[in-house]
Amino acid sequence: MPDLRFHSRRVTARGVPTHDLHSDGPGGPPIVLIHGLAVSHRYLMPVARALAGRHPVLIPDLPGFGKSGKPDRAYDVSRHAEHLAAWLDVLGLPRVCVAGHSFGAEVAARLAVLRPDLIAAIVLASPTTDPAGRSRRALIGRFAVDLLVEQPWQAPVLARDVADARPWRVLATVGHSVRNAIEDDLRRLPVPPLVLGGALDPITPLRWRAEVAAMSGGVSVTIPSAAHNVLTTSARRSAAAITRHLRATTREWARSGTLPFA
Repeated sequence: MPDLRFHSRRVTARGVPTHDLHSDGPGGPPIVLIHGLAVSHRYLMPVARALAGRHPVLIPDLPGFGKSGKPDRAYDVSRHAEHLAAWLDVLGLPRVCVAGHSFGAEVAARLAVLRPDLIAAIVLASPTTDPAGRSRRALIGRFAVDLLVEQPWQAPVLARDVADARPWRVLATVGHSVRNAIEDDLRRLPVPPLVLGGALDPITPLRWRAEVAAMSGGVSVTIPSAAHNVLTTSARRSAAAITRHLRATTREWARSGTLPFA
């Protein structure tokens, strides 16, 4: 049954019809949730619902995924970030909190570096790719291990998303992920991020998340009993952490005398 708080929309950005679900909120920075490399808006709906009512929430499908247009080639990190910047420009939003999960965290970090004028806050949830596992074989192997500790009810949603994207696009995006040195972006972020992850995550383990926080000047928060898909399986606790981070960020903007998202 559809969630009546969320509305479907398609706009064209950089020549690609781009689908999103969005929900109005009481104020503060809109939260843009960016999905990972094999999925779509669908698996992020638990955290989107948990955040709805506190902030405006938008969940776009990246080009090639979900209900968005399907380019002939898989986009790399930079092209996805450029596309999202153009999409935000089309929508005419104020500065946003960009919250990326997994490969989406790589895209969020690149977007923040390319267009800091669009950014109010940053959340990097389960950010790939840990340099200790930065190869196709290693990353796919870690995803396989993660399947053993994820909640099984996610399987039908994930299977549908992979079918929509096509396996070739998923594999090509794995290649783009492992060729992207996220460290270069982490050291240049315009605001300190929240680095969020699950205690059981074998893809982005606590050690790597601590390094991400140290490089970016951010804070690391770990959700107990959650694996890689922390925004899906621990939506309420993730939403609470994101909300706390936005409150802290809002206080920092207020101290600077600027509230660009008010």
